[in-house]
Amino acid sequence: MRHRRVLGLLLAAAAVLLVVELSLGAIGFGKPHLADPCTSKPAFRGGGLDGEVQRFALSGLNGAACRLHTTREELVLSFVPAAGTKRVRWDRQTIEDALRYGFRRSFHDLEGRGLAGFIIGHVLEVVVGAPLDFFLDVAG
Repeated sequence: MRHRRVLGLLLAAAAVLLVVELSLGAIGFGKPHLADPCTSKPAFRGGGLDGEVQRFALSGLNGAACRLHTTREELVLSFVPAAGTKRVRWDRQTIEDALRYGFRRSFHDLEGRGLAGFIIGHVLEVVVGAPLDFFLDVAG
């Protein structure tokens, strides 16, 4: 009789555990929640120069992905065919326009983050923007 009672309690505890896990979202666990690149801001919370540079790069990817009507993650993975994702192909001019748009958006976003962001934005515009324009013009 005691063994049945213990077994019944264990089964009840397992059932309660399953119900709690399902109510907390266990079915959706592991599914990515991709942000809309056109409306979201980079969620990187780091500080200092490193943080600003990383926010700049993420904002640039958001801008390019927005222009191409895809997610930032799909954009990055589309450049690596070995990643096994669906292949997204854009023509060269579309990619160039998206990259230029993305980096211009990054400069604008960074400049709006106070005096330090304004200064770092202008430095990055010279360090990244001019070589990007040169590279895209020469490669095209």
